Amino acid sequence: MERLGILLTGLILDRLVGDPPALWKRVSHPVVVIGWAMDGLDRRLNRPDFTPETRRRAGFFALGLLLLGALILGNFVAALADAFGFVGMVVEALIVAVFLAQKSLVDHVRAVATALRTGGLPAGRQAVSQIVGRDPEGLDASGVVRAALESLAENASDGVIAPVLWYLVFGLPGLLAYKVVNTADSMIGHMNSRYSDFGYASAKLDDLMNFIPARATAVLFAAASTLVRIMGQGRPPGFRETMAVSRRDAPKHRSPNAGWPEVAMAVGLDVSLGGPRRYGELIVDAPLLNPAGRRDLTPDDLDRAIAAFDRAMAIVTALIALAMILAIQS
Repeated sequence: MERLGILLTGLILDRLVGDPPALWKRVSHPVVVIGWAMDGLDRRLNRPDFTPETRRRAGFFALGLLLLGALILGNFVAALADAFGFVGMVVEALIVAVFLAQKSLVDHVRAVATALRTGGLPAGRQAVSQIVGRDPEGLDASGVVRAALESLAENASDGVIAPVLWYLVFGLPGLLAYKVVNTADSMIGHMNSRYSDFGYASAKLDDLMNFIPARATAVLFAAASTLVRIMGQGRPPGFRETMAVSRRDAPKHRSPNAGWPEVAMAVGLDVSLGGPRRYGELIVDAPLLNPAGRRDLTPDDLDRAIAAFDRAMAIVTALIALAMILAIQS
């Protein structure tokens, strides 16, 4: 029950406060610290004169070292929090909030919509470059909106639902371990000449740790669409239709996980996502997701996506609150 209460408090704090810029100007965000550690290991262990087999073993070692540190630190902080009772629970809730990304996700996506409306396409490209890895210079206005939608959907899983689930099951050690793997994957889990071997372990473990969260996020987006129908605020596709299209189109995505939340969000908004995109010099000819949806997108679609995201997060918060009430009564 205590873990549920801590998680509920962390979710609410993250949604209301997010990541205060003034705080992270004074101290480094924990994810940044993880990034520094991985960068140092990358420079020392991912040497070009190593054989592919040696680089792959070095990647396993680097990830294992960071995971060991995360588990030790997570258990130590959790034990310390337990020793301080209520004050420790508050501190743990603050730590949980730091590793969630509800408000920051919404703020970044809303910034893209605002930039397109006030500064046009150049401003929109600049804003979306803050949240996607692809090259925004070749994107038209619809492409900018599409990139932001895909980022919101994928990060709903990576930035909120996965941390929630890993904390719920394994507490702070599980949360920190997930953030290590997810951060490592974003840095070195790339299929290029430098990282295809060194980042192999990080990429594969990230896929494994996000398997359930990604599909759970799709279910939440489908439930959010159903909630709109129940409240009489529109007639988006129902739960079964959303999940049917997700099962059909998600496997087309290059990621074994990201396609699930992206397709579910696309169906709810009646838009089509995916398609060709550029990452630096690499052009990826990605398939269309929910191809029956609209391809001509506007900033209004970002507003609708944020509303869908908020509904999905409200469902998560309500479920955790309900679970806590049931735990208290039992």
